[in-house]
Amino acid sequence: MAKLLISGSQGMLGQAVTAAAGQTDNQTLALDHGELDITDAAAVTAAIEQFEPDALINCAAWTDVDGAEAAEEAATAVNGGGAANLASACAANAVRLVHVSTDYVFDGTATEPYLESDPVGPKSAYGRSKLAGERAIEAASGDYAIVRSAWLFGAGGSNFVDTILRLAGERDQIEVVTDQVGCPTWTGHLGAALVACAAASEVGVFHAVGGGRCSWFELASETISLAGLGCRVEPTTTESFPRPASRPAFSVLGSERGGDAISLPDWHEGLAGHLAEAGIFNSAASAAQGAK
Repeated sequence: MAKLLISGSQGMLGQAVTAAAGQTDNQTLALDHGELDITDAAAVTAAIEQFEPDALINCAAWTDVDGAEAAEEAATAVNGGGAANLASACAANAVRLVHVSTDYVFDGTATEPYLESDPVGPKSAYGRSKLAGERAIEAASGDYAIVRSAWLFGAGGSNFVDTILRLAGERDQIEVVTDQVGCPTWTGHLGAALVACAAASEVGVFHAVGGGRCSWFELASETISLAGLGCRVEPTTTESFPRPASRPAFSVLGSERGGDAISLPDWHEGLAGHLAEAGIFNSAASAAQGAK
């Protein structure tokens, strides 16, 4: 039995990781921001020295992509400095660190899936803050796995799928962009993969996203169909919905790691799992989807 420490345990991903850890024989200590502020180096060291974990999964992060544009220093204090504190303390105490990063470290101009070794070039403050965290972890030279994921959705936090469900319940028609493509990832799948990664021994960067790819428009359409809602989804472009932070047009992640790559189920399966967990899954739509 291993000892597993989870930071950021009350966030959307943190809740999924905590639930997945609960299905194992691990002795788990799950701490939310109020119990462990990762920007406090002394608190991080104290938590690790007191619990003596074998591995730490970091789900604590600044996730407000648009807000980071006006507060890059604050975002970097969490995503960069906080990651550095964890990496330093973990390396000093021989603790494996599993850290969650993002597709936003890439510029989004590719036409083929980004691999772990591809050049990075974030176009947003959020992406730069997350890349700072990656660099700090690599510099600490400990036992680590940096796991980049993308387009997360799940219970317990704000996400695109739940926003679409809410809007579809309020309106007859919504517009969703077609010119951003990525890999929707259910936290129910990613959480279990992160727990497994904590028990592994491979060091380095990993990509972990739902299988397949789609646009936000396609994800919204599938969500509404599976939920059995009558709202129409109309295509539009990113240019029609300006946001403070630049969004990568192409956020498809692939892997070059071979046998130790992290493989998650297809995004359709993740979406069905999320809707079923929420109690709003349309079984008739599911049967139709399976017959395609």
